[in-house]
Amino acid sequence: MTTATSPHAFWLAGRKATGDSTLDVTSPWDGRNVGTVSIPTPEQVEEAVAAAAAVADEFSATPAHVRAAALDHITRRLVERTDEIAQLISAENGKPMKWARGEVGRCISVFRWAAEEARRFNGGEAQRLDSDAGGTGRLAFTRRFPYGPVLGIAPFNFPLNLCAHKVAPALAVGTPIILKPAPATPLSGLILGELLAETELPAGSWSVLPVPNDQMPGLVQDERLPIISFTGSAPVGWSILDSAPRKRVTLELGGNGAAVVLGDYSSEADLDWAAQRIATFSNYQAGQSCISVQRVVADASVYDRLVPKVVAAVEALNTGDPSDESTDVGPLVSEDAARRVESWIGEAVSAGAKVLTGGKRDGATVEPTVLENVPADTQIGCEEVFGPVMSFVKVNGEQEAFAAVNDSKYGLQAGLFTHDVQAAFRAHRALEVGGVVVGDVPSYRADQMPYGGVKDSGVGREGVRFAMEDYTYERVMVLTGLAL
Repeated sequence: MTTATSPHAFWLAGRKATGDSTLDVTSPWDGRNVGTVSIPTPEQVEEAVAAAAAVADEFSATPAHVRAAALDHITRRLVERTDEIAQLISAENGKPMKWARGEVGRCISVFRWAAEEARRFNGGEAQRLDSDAGGTGRLAFTRRFPYGPVLGIAPFNFPLNLCAHKVAPALAVGTPIILKPAPATPLSGLILGELLAETELPAGSWSVLPVPNDQMPGLVQDERLPIISFTGSAPVGWSILDSAPRKRVTLELGGNGAAVVLGDYSSEADLDWAAQRIATFSNYQAGQSCISVQRVVADASVYDRLVPKVVAAVEALNTGDPSDESTDVGPLVSEDAARRVESWIGEAVSAGAKVLTGGKRDGATVEPTVLENVPADTQIGCEEVFGPVMSFVKVNGEQEAFAAVNDSKYGLQAGLFTHDVQAAFRAHRALEVGGVVVGDVPSYRADQMPYGGVKDSGVGREGVRFAMEDYTYERVMVLTGLAL
């Protein structure tokens, strides 16, 4: 496992390098030093960008089997190093081991899917043009080509898998990528660099640069990086789009995910299942997931039975040391983050919200918290908490439930507990979100499906094949004089 004994090099155009300064990575659980990371100089960042631009044409022409083999290799190595990498994620992020191990599994899936997509992507599409008289003897053949090198900016909450969602699609289509991991959790991104260095991908086709956030504007505006894939907060994401309006920008931003429980979901087994899923996925990753359950929108006919079930399930969660295999909820990424969540809870309570359980902070750890009667104009009522906090909303009927979900500036995913297929299709039409999960919480994500939101939750889609499409554009070739 990565240790704190010496500064970790970063990866510049496929090789190890060190800069003039370092960054200490500390555990949010106990404050110990997890590792020290070397920070690239501005000159080294320029070298990485120049190398990416220089190799772009060569990499684009790389045979699909070469790219697929590299992705397959990373998949295998992630499997072999699962426990080690999970321990690293837990140490630098504070994520309980059960969730850290799950994140490695997700990352394995991303690279496996990317290897498969690399083999079948861009087979080309032929179109007869003689459907019109002017197109007699003409055939259009369309393929996709990369826009150019990608700048991938990853967040701290999934420090391995959300790096993978930037890197794997880029390699699959044959476009260079410069990965900027989050300053709080750079070690997981550097691990990916170790695995990439074991492949035969061309030099310059990838770099992992743990640059400080204040160096990001220069990278964002660099014309040699025409694609930006960013996951993070809405204010930062929209500022990136505003500063680079001519670039192809994918933004995966925040959410305040709602789980809707309709009146037909009313048996004891139904409510037990819903309560368990809601309790777990409002608090997994300590609530630091864009699709964690923040709002529970429950029909009045089931509300009074559901609430105590959820509270009991939340109180049964084990909060504590993330290295303990039995821990369900660990610390937030920092004590400052925990203080912010604590202050938001205090604001909601002062405005009239009722605490049903939790609400207290100890260092970087916030107790799993359940609220009701949260005023809509409080921070918890309208913003993304990004902490282990949920609130209940009582509604009367389906239309009121859907209106409550849409009464938000965010629109990432929603969960819908119902047995009514017609209601599911009505929700799919009515809810202003990027995804509707029927029979479960909004926190489900399969890495091969399209993932993204609307409104302040961003633009564009991730999911391996969909990111590959975002990184490329269609180019048509017309053949003339053919005997069709």
